[in-house]
Amino acid sequence: MRVDCNGIGGQSELDVKRYHNDTRHMIIYDTLLSSAMGEQGERLRLFLTEDEYAAAKHAEEIGNIRIVKHAAIVEGHILYNRKRRR
Repeated sequence: MRVDCNGIGGQSELDVKRYHNDTRHMIIYDTLLSSAMGEQGERLRLFLTEDEYAAAKHAEEIGNIRIVKHAAIVEGHILYNRKRRR
C-alpha cells in the first residue's frame, strides 16, 4: 500500500482510475473497523464509480468507515466540495 506525504494510503492522486470515463467520485476516509475497506486506523483515498460510491456510503452508514473528504471527478479533474462562506 502506498502512503503519500500527507499520510494517506490507497490510490495516488495521479492513479489511472481517476481518468476512467465511469469514475465520478474521490473519497478520503478513515477505517473504523478492519474490513475489506482496510485495516482499522488507516486513512485511504479511492476513486470510485457511482455504484462503488453507493457501497462506500453504505459502509459509512453501518460504521465501518468515516468519509473525511469527498470530491467530484469530471473528465479527470478533481472538484473538491467546499463549504459556502457567508
